[in-house]
Amino acid sequence: MSLLALCLLLLVGCAALPPGKRSPRDPWERMNRATYRFNDTFDKAIARPVARGYRRVTPHLVQTGVSNFFDNLEYPVVMVNDLLQGQFVPFLSDTGRLLLNTTVGIGGLMDPATAAGLEKNDRDFGQTLGKWGARTGPYLVIPFLGPSDLRDAVGRVGDEYCNPRHYIRNSYVDYGLWLVRAIDTRARLLDAQSALDSAYDPYAFLRNVYLQHRDFKVNGGQSLDEEQQEQKLLEESGEDPQMPEGASPPPQAPPPH
Repeated sequence: MSLLALCLLLLVGCAALPPGKRSPRDPWERMNRATYRFNDTFDKAIARPVARGYRRVTPHLVQTGVSNFFDNLEYPVVMVNDLLQGQFVPFLSDTGRLLLNTTVGIGGLMDPATAAGLEKNDRDFGQTLGKWGARTGPYLVIPFLGPSDLRDAVGRVGDEYCNPRHYIRNSYVDYGLWLVRAIDTRARLLDAQSALDSAYDPYAFLRNVYLQHRDFKVNGGQSLDEEQQEQKLLEESGEDPQMPEGASPPPQAPPPH
């Protein structure tokens, strides 16, 4: 870990910011870009080739079964956050989903619950904190884990303690499951790689997609666009929102005669 920290510090010292307007959502941009560069190097060298190899040699049916298994294994995270958000009807539905997929679905390898009309939900502790009014805080890129914000970084800790894998005492099983889950997750994201690679600034593209997606989840579909998020953050920090570059001033009423 000390070697990793040293590498990141060296990267931070060498990281240069691109010209243009700084995003108020990303006050740690120099550090975040350095961490992003580190993650991208690791991804190109190890994670992405492993995920592509996994896709190439593993039958699609098996890949679907692996994804279903881990979604089902980690579904208690969703159920706990159902309760924390006061979503009692979805909690009952999600309980039925977990029981059906664990039994009829053979440990979650299959997904009969979806066919039975039990919707798959996606809730986490970061979203719960947002529902109860916690602010997002600065954007943050975490080594190996990728985009986040301060609120979601705290939420990851809460979700970890809701994940049944956390309570497995056999280290070989625990780390084995973690590794397969990481490969499965990276393989799922391969289809979106071309959009990221074709972006003019992949770092800014990923940051904006992440923040808008998280805002969508917290606000129940009333997602703010980038300029609205910047204005909201400035207002929360007590600063006067500035007009975005290139925007026309709002029409004003003519002065009284």
